[in-house]
Amino acid sequence: MRTTLTVIKADIGAVGGHLRPSEAVVERVREHVEREGEGLVLDAHVSYTGDDIAILMSHARGAGDPDVHRLAWEAFRAGTEVAKAQGLYGAGQDLLRDAFAGNVRGLGPAVAELEFDERPNEPFLLFVADKTEPGSYNLPLYLAFADPMHCPGLMLSPNMAKGFSFVIMDVNHTEGDRVVELNAPEDLYDIAALLRDTHRFVVEKIYSRTTGEPCVAVSTTRLHNIAGKYVGKDDPVMLVRVQSQFPATGEVIAPFALAHYVSGDLRGSHNVALMPVPSNTPVAYFDGPSLVSCLAFCVHEGKLTEPVDVFAHPFWDTIRQKAADKTLEMRRQGFVGPAMVGFEELEYGGITERLKKLDERFVVREPQPQPQPQPETTP
Repeated sequence: MRTTLTVIKADIGAVGGHLRPSEAVVERVREHVEREGEGLVLDAHVSYTGDDIAILMSHARGAGDPDVHRLAWEAFRAGTEVAKAQGLYGAGQDLLRDAFAGNVRGLGPAVAELEFDERPNEPFLLFVADKTEPGSYNLPLYLAFADPMHCPGLMLSPNMAKGFSFVIMDVNHTEGDRVVELNAPEDLYDIAALLRDTHRFVVEKIYSRTTGEPCVAVSTTRLHNIAGKYVGKDDPVMLVRVQSQFPATGEVIAPFALAHYVSGDLRGSHNVALMPVPSNTPVAYFDGPSLVSCLAFCVHEGKLTEPVDVFAHPFWDTIRQKAADKTLEMRRQGFVGPAMVGFEELEYGGITERLKKLDERFVVREPQPQPQPQPETTP
């Protein structure tokens, strides 16, 4: 069966600031998807991570289907009305346009989609991150799909012997989708050279070079490129097919045990460790730290199994402690050095306006006359 997985995510309001959506908002979104999605989608699942609500849908209508995208858009609009009625903070924050325009791309919500012919066994992972940017997935994807130190299947499995193809997007290019396709292992150093710059170059898709099948889709939405100002961090979602000709579930989630540093956290302006958390976890410390959840599903004839909450396992308690320790040490530095993102990524209006005003006050000193050397005198 030809199946499409679509996940669309948005922040439409939260309790106590940016902590988590209210139960009433989540339930309103879920009710809308269940009622209006009948006959349109085959199955759906609604969850939240931090203050972001993610709608996962399975259907047979292909990627970018306007009716599927409209379903999510209207569900978020319905949830926004509840958020406004409850006085939640940032109600409708990620809905940056008033009118739906065929799909949600460019309207604010993040979207990732995979279209494929179902295998007899079709497991996949849904990642939802909050208080961070799409490039936060760069390192885990590089390690899971190109590094045999983290993915022994690249050596052991004949189904992965040819490696994977990475489609990488330049998210700073706003006139259109500027992408490059590079192959691992041949282009490994070129892939690394791009992915190190998580603010600009982001993995959009990954394909198996053995079968040509797609296995990874990442949302690449950058909200400040749409709104022209800071309106919240991008909070990316990701779909990953696993097992057989793709890395195993364990090989995909293992890199998250690094609790690697990403940009985001409070006001989207700090570098902190990415903390793997159970689904439906609120944010807490400094509007963070940056969070990522992972739900594992199987899909068969478009129907989803119940999810397994991957990061709820006791093993990840140790990693959460490591992420907390790394974040505390970095945040002790406050605004100095690598603790805060560079000027090119500072999106919060106050400091950018302050820097513009300060720039006008700089002066270039006139060069001071240098003393001339005196000729030597002979006695």
